[in-house]
Amino acid sequence: MTDVDVIIIGAGAAGLMCAMEAGKRGRNVLCLDHADRAAKKILISGGGHCNFTNLNISAEHYLSGNEHFCKSALARYTQHDFMALVQRHGIHYHEKTSGQLFCDKSAREIVTMLLKECKDAGVTIRLGCRIRRIKKDRFFQVRSSLGDFECESLVVAAGGLSYPGLGASDLGHRIARQFGLNMVEPRPGLAPLIFSREDADRFKGFAGLSMDVMVTCNKREARESLLFTHHGLSGPAILQLSSYWKSGDTLVIDLLPGLDLYEHLGEQKILRPKTTIKTILSERLPARLAQRICDLWIKNRPINQIPDKELKHLSNILHRWEVKPKGTEGYETAEVTLGGVDTHDLSSKTMESKKVKGLYFIGEVTDVTGDLGGFNLQWAWSSGYCAGQFV
Repeated sequence: MTDVDVIIIGAGAAGLMCAMEAGKRGRNVLCLDHADRAAKKILISGGGHCNFTNLNISAEHYLSGNEHFCKSALARYTQHDFMALVQRHGIHYHEKTSGQLFCDKSAREIVTMLLKECKDAGVTIRLGCRIRRIKKDRFFQVRSSLGDFECESLVVAAGGLSYPGLGASDLGHRIARQFGLNMVEPRPGLAPLIFSREDADRFKGFAGLSMDVMVTCNKREARESLLFTHHGLSGPAILQLSSYWKSGDTLVIDLLPGLDLYEHLGEQKILRPKTTIKTILSERLPARLAQRICDLWIKNRPINQIPDKELKHLSNILHRWEVKPKGTEGYETAEVTLGGVDTHDLSSKTMESKKVKGLYFIGEVTDVTGDLGGFNLQWAWSSGYCAGQFV
């Protein structure tokens, strides 16, 4: 049995942040991960450029059954703190839409930075390690494929269920249940949505078509791009709202945000009376979609032959296209896992379990899920930092 001060299960964003912070305090830290490389999920994030934080971090961008829980950690380790760390390592970055920050070069720069910080802090990282059993007497005893270890503080940073192809598992959830912590039922978040059978037939062959839209669901809205897929809808607008969507809910999609279509069609009726409705719609929407709209909702003919009542009806449909998805594509394509360890059972200051002294949960394994755009990585940095100050 090898004795260390701290064992961290998971060498992802939260685990590495916690490890380096604990190491800086002189703690003897061992970080264990089943993968053959550390931080695999970071490497694919942001299309390989890592959307590592957002300039607009605030609690309103996070979903949790305990809505105030994330505020303390986000305030004590902010997006500006992580930006300063990135700058100290000479990593160049840029802002995209809505405050999203990406590496100019590669996500590998962020992983390299974290591993260097861990190395400088004396952290030991062991990969290819399978956890076989955990128990607690006076200390935590971890039996693994790489040997048996004992520690005073055990940090669970095992992530959620999204991206099983990268090795995601329910290990963190199982550990929480073993020690009597409550769980909020997990489900896929930031995930593409699947059409109903009727909509799948209506919009077959549209995969790859993209446009700027406004999507509303359960009093939340997102103005971003929408992407038709082979199975349904994706793109930033859909991914964002999917976390707020539940089975049976309806999405309302404005296909022409910022335009009063009825007013526009009225003007065209005067200025271009012999122009067909399909041609006019094709000037604002992809041609394939304009054709399908005519097939479904309005006969294609010169606009001066269409009564205003029909134009009004068409405008209402396109500004309020209602879609009732069959479901999500699941964890295979979901970017995050909603739900997880109930944060009512954790200290918001330290991330320590209120039920088991020395047991901590950080990152995606907890019931804190951010919006699309760097919010989930910031939660990993903030929660990992906070736990690192106390383990």
